Amino acid sequence: MRRTVARGLGARARLRWVHLVLGGALLMPYFLLAQVVVGALAESNALDSFPLILAAYALSLPLAAATAVFGLVRPMSVAAVRAMCGVPGERLAEGPARSWAARGRACVWWTLHLGIGALVSGMSLAVPPMAVALIALPFVGALQDTPLGRQWFGPGTLPYAGSLVGMALLAGLVLCAAGAGELLARLAPVLLGPTGADRLAAAEERAADLAVRNRLARELHDAVGHALSAVTLQASAARRVLDSDPEFVREALAAIEDTTRRTVGELDAVLGLLRDGDPARADAAPAPTLAADLDGLLARTRAGGTAVAAHQDPGPGGDWARLPAIASREAYRIVQEGLSNALRHGGGPVRLGIVVRQGQEGEGHRELEISMTNPTADPERRESRTTGGRGLRGAAERAALLGGRVEAGPYEGQWRLLAVLPLGGGPR
Repeated sequence: MRRTVARGLGARARLRWVHLVLGGALLMPYFLLAQVVVGALAESNALDSFPLILAAYALSLPLAAATAVFGLVRPMSVAAVRAMCGVPGERLAEGPARSWAARGRACVWWTLHLGIGALVSGMSLAVPPMAVALIALPFVGALQDTPLGRQWFGPGTLPYAGSLVGMALLAGLVLCAAGAGELLARLAPVLLGPTGADRLAAAEERAADLAVRNRLARELHDAVGHALSAVTLQASAARRVLDSDPEFVREALAAIEDTTRRTVGELDAVLGLLRDGDPARADAAPAPTLAADLDGLLARTRAGGTAVAAHQDPGPGGDWARLPAIASREAYRIVQEGLSNALRHGGGPVRLGIVVRQGQEGEGHRELEISMTNPTADPERRESRTTGGRGLRGAAERAALLGGRVEAGPYEGQWRLLAVLPLGGGPR
């Protein structure tokens, strides 16, 4: 008994009741319009007779259904169901309906919500006053002299029959409201749940978000990993010649300062995007490019004691700034990762070539080729790998983003990295 009362009058049941009353209120504009139409056709006031009221109610339902095809109806309905009906959010769709099937189900839900809500709202307005009057009838003499009192409290009637009927009306109202609320709560996942198109769109959104987050992870790995390798080697080289070559030590310390300052700036920018919870703005994060930062990268590498012989050929115009921005950014990171591997695992001078050449697709198509070779260090001097090769995988992903490729591994007794990035048409 207590469980039944809780289900009928508990907090969830009361919220569902409010949800139904809200549906009845939303039906009122449609009902008023239908009332005008029915009154004009019947040449009478639609509120003067119960059949005309029913006709206006019946006409208001298809009018409400017709407006439910608009995209705002489903998100609004889902928000109301989540807040008032106790339906788990994962069982409901996000955003506007994307297909006609989803819009049709939203129309059915909207019609049921408004139609049943109007009935429950009417009962909620009419039944309580009648029930209270019937319950008070045996105890209030003034009520006994009214037509209602003479009907329920007079000769040949049971004295408390009206009170029993009044309590039954209240109980019936509670049961009807609870039942209607339970019915809509069960139908909500069916009519407002995600369709196949909704699930596909959500999966695509999650995949896009994951791709952006992976890109931010690559940026952090490449920037921080290269900086740590460069700073470690620069500090080690400076320590070895601290007493014999103060000028080299000053250059190494200046390179360490520059490397750490730049890396902290990049790290702060990426972490700021993650803190803001908007990784989709990853393109707005400042990123180094060949045009602005390649010379500094080479200088910092040389300051660590590694000789780098660089051959650069930007092609017509002789300016890396003429490259597409995304190609310039990704090429810089690939060069950076190659130098990081050379610093960690190489055993001699690095030969670097960055050239723009004619592409294999035909005239008018260009490619950016990055080649880097250096001798392999002796096994006992080689730094143990701690990154699991994620840097080279990241470089391959960067090249694949542009439709290019990256190859890395032993080549003619040396270690080589070769990257080819398509650039499309000639410079503009």
